[in-house]
Amino acid sequence: MLVAFSVSPLGGESDSVAEAVADAVRVVRESGLANETTSMFTTIEGDDWDELMDVVKRAVQAVQAHAPRVSLVLKADIRPGHTDQLHAKVERVESYLS
Repeated sequence: MLVAFSVSPLGGESDSVAEAVADAVRVVRESGLANETTSMFTTIEGDDWDELMDVVKRAVQAVQAHAPRVSLVLKADIRPGHTDQLHAKVERVESYLS
């Protein structure tokens, strides 16, 4: 299962969200789950729905420490029996571009 999410503070004192987002990404990286962070989303991969949602929840809580309001966007690809889709999906597209 892949979960892509974006979490950011709203209504804080600064126009920059980098520090708050870094705290969320730190939660993800410390989780031990396969992950990738891009300019717009962080994607995590795992087999257990509860484990993935716990990481998202803790990432939101990390951002909440920075602002009174938080925005969360989440997208999931639920495909039992498939692993390493974080890389395999991209590799399949790249194979058509070669």
